[in-house]
Amino acid sequence: MEAPSFSSSTSSSHLLAFRSSSTYSRVLLRSNIQKNHLNFKSSRNFSVRASSNGHSVVTLLDYGAGNVRSVRNAIRYLGFDIKDVKSPEDILNADRLIFPGVGAFSPAMDVLNKNGMGEALRTYIENDRPFLGICLGLQLLFESSEENGPVNGLGLIPGVVQRFDSSNDFRVPHIGWNALKIKKDSEILDDVGDHHVYFVHSYRAIPSDENKDWISSTCNYGDDFIASVRRGSVHAVQFHPEKSGGKIFFITSIFKVGLSVLRRFLQPKSTVTKKPIEGKASKLAKRVIACLDVRTNDKGDLVVTKGDQYDVREHTKENEVRNLGKPIELAGQYYKDGADEVTFLNITGFRDFPLGDLPMLQVLRCTSENVFVPLTVGGGIRDFTDINGRHYSSLEVASEYFRSGADKISIGSDAVYAAEEYIKTGVKTGKSSLEQISKVYGNQAVVVSIDPRRVYINDPNDVEFKTVRVTNRGPNGEEFAWYQCTVSGGREGRSIGAYELAKAVEELGAGEILLNCIDCDGECQGNGFDIDLIKLISDAVSIPVIASSGAGAAEHFEEVFTKTNTSAALAAGIFHRKEVPIHSVKEHLSKEGIEVRI
Repeated sequence: MEAPSFSSSTSSSHLLAFRSSSTYSRVLLRSNIQKNHLNFKSSRNFSVRASSNGHSVVTLLDYGAGNVRSVRNAIRYLGFDIKDVKSPEDILNADRLIFPGVGAFSPAMDVLNKNGMGEALRTYIENDRPFLGICLGLQLLFESSEENGPVNGLGLIPGVVQRFDSSNDFRVPHIGWNALKIKKDSEILDDVGDHHVYFVHSYRAIPSDENKDWISSTCNYGDDFIASVRRGSVHAVQFHPEKSGGKIFFITSIFKVGLSVLRRFLQPKSTVTKKPIEGKASKLAKRVIACLDVRTNDKGDLVVTKGDQYDVREHTKENEVRNLGKPIELAGQYYKDGADEVTFLNITGFRDFPLGDLPMLQVLRCTSENVFVPLTVGGGIRDFTDINGRHYSSLEVASEYFRSGADKISIGSDAVYAAEEYIKTGVKTGKSSLEQISKVYGNQAVVVSIDPRRVYINDPNDVEFKTVRVTNRGPNGEEFAWYQCTVSGGREGRSIGAYELAKAVEELGAGEILLNCIDCDGECQGNGFDIDLIKLISDAVSIPVIASSGAGAAEHFEEVFTKTNTSAALAAGIFHRKEVPIHSVKEHLSKEGIEVRI
């Protein structure tokens, strides 16, 4: 299929035209219905010939799902031009081919095999042409996958792609920065050493005697899985080099970890030979995430703000929106400071027309050009109908955010409504934004943001929701509390608890939970995370939990990581106000024996 162009110069009218057509959204939705085994024609009908393209051109196979913009930006950052695959012949004629697969296995194979893309790709690889597969681009090389399957893959590497086993208390999806075990000379991994690289996936391939000759590195998460493969000129990695933006120090220079992988693939004869300083990665690191609440101020400028229990206006005569900086600049600074991820929460409220939020889309595009760690965006991602009666699915809305540079989508109020309906009926309709997006892009791409407030009670039997014995008693000496979920930016309470919501959204397809707490939020708080709440939720689900709200010191990050099973901790105000720099948080955690990406 023809890959739509989404360069930074794309006009607003072009974007809106694409939204109206929503071609690839329909293709991906149809592909979920077609879950049959795929039959391959003989690839011998194809012939491979050298391309006449210059050596500065990279052919990119973008099949239309997920955030491929970051790969594009990384390639351009390294000084290369990009040629998009529009036909099988473009694959066969490529000098160097990169396939950044994102999403679910079955839809990807369906799209690949339209117009002979799958056959051409298999032929190209069988002829030992320079190839780099990323994430799903590795998994599709195997014989089959159990994801929505079994579904046949390209069949080039023996083995079945299987879901991680969560019964051993490991969180699924596997999200975060982990270490590699190099098995053989891989060339493209020569600079990585003991540095962390970024993974985000629920399925993996297991090493075996049949595929051992392919394996160049493994990673351990519950068990060993294949992290990269190499045979001749063919390479593929399960991690995301375009998101693995840590630093590698040489005597005379500094390179980004992930960019070094791409650079060695694109420039195999001109790579740095000096040995980098060894890192300290040995296992999955705890993540420190910078959060930017973004909205327009009264002058119409897009700014980063921070609320006091979700109130973002200054308590002054002017009552202006609190302005803590520009989103693109702050995101870039946090990347340099060592943030493992950057989260944008769009609180402007383009509630009637989310796709009209062109400024936020532009923030994502510009940020992804120089920030090579995962980007999450939330706010207004739901089904809606515009003033002309045109209906847009949440999948279409999310797709535009992905194409603009987001790696993950955060859903708030809409997930609460879906969970309430699911708890009431016990039926998964497949129509909620949570279900639609996770089905096509994989649950690792969907974060559910939970915004609860404490409700103190004397007796757990007084409510139907899960309660906890609180560490600090309530204002009238109450020993227990339940956590009431809210919607609409904390303005409306709902009859559902955080525990019940977390369990429901996990079943509906959430891959991660962003756990806020209204009681701890705001610049007047800063007394630490709500450990009672975070422990309650992180013990209840098997997906990763991000702790949010309340951080005021580096010690608070240590506390939440040692006292709960949370996978990451997020902060905003203390970073914006420069009270506690990100590198200080990480230095403290490392000193206390908590593994982090340095």
